[in-house]
Amino acid sequence: MIQVIITHKAAMTPRVCLLMLSAADGSALPAWTPGAHIDLFLANDMIRQYSLCGKLGEDTYQVAVQLEADGKGGSKFIHEVLQEGAELTISEPRNHFPLAEGNSPSVFFAAGIGITPFLPMIEQCQAQDRDFILHYAVARAEDSLLSDEYAALKNVILHDKAIKQERLNIAQALAAVPPEAHVYICGPGSFINDVVALAADAGIAGNRLHREFFSAEPIDHSNDGSFEVEIASTGQVIQIGENDTILNALEDEGLFIPVSCEEGVCGTCVTRLLGGEADHKDVFLTDEEKAQMDQIAVCCSRAKSPRLILGL
Repeated sequence: MIQVIITHKAAMTPRVCLLMLSAADGSALPAWTPGAHIDLFLANDMIRQYSLCGKLGEDTYQVAVQLEADGKGGSKFIHEVLQEGAELTISEPRNHFPLAEGNSPSVFFAAGIGITPFLPMIEQCQAQDRDFILHYAVARAEDSLLSDEYAALKNVILHDKAIKQERLNIAQALAAVPPEAHVYICGPGSFINDVVALAADAGIAGNRLHREFFSAEPIDHSNDGSFEVEIASTGQVIQIGENDTILNALEDEGLFIPVSCEEGVCGTCVTRLLGGEADHKDVFLTDEEKAQMDQIAVCCSRAKSPRLILGL
């Protein structure tokens, strides 16, 4: 864990604020790569993940936080309580959403606050003379988080629904994706799901699709049943009730798994699966990873088989 100071806080839009973070002891913060995020540890045991969106190589971290009126309180605490000079605990950067290796073209699809991981990606593409295009959908012009520098680029396309009456035509944009390009998607869950579905229709292979969710759609637990998990290292068998989660049941037995979002978004709780068939309910693992049946997000996923064997 790292102790940081909020050295600057400013409004970027009416709903989004920017936090600039510096190490509390004045040391250099760990290096990071485009697509990385950090955990912010807030009051009342709240942990929230935010993409790093500042310039690469700077001595400070920057995160943009959108106020979610119907959220669980994390963004409201950041917007209304945290002030410049406050001290925070954060995690080291983790990257589950990196640019693909090589020099293949990159096509970015962003909606709303989902632009944040793409800002340093664009910087890296420019530094490496790597072809890219950004499609950025916003409801109103004042919601755009693009700097004037990036907004002026010819390969950055702002789809402004309110002012230009220009809704992003996802299918049309995907039809223009070069065969060797990688596609990156970030934004609300419904937006990501639409792009992924239309990409499949366009014949874009799953290994060229990369997505990062900020939040998950409500999970349907209406058909959940009971099952059991076996701990591979000890043989202990733990019963999971229909209204319980694997995570909670493990904690009740003194087995503590790293956890953060508890929505199947961040991947912190993903655990090795050595046997059984999981009922994957997370949005972190890709379809290909889920099909391999060798890992499971224990915060929300369940079992299709009577027993799962966990690599613990």
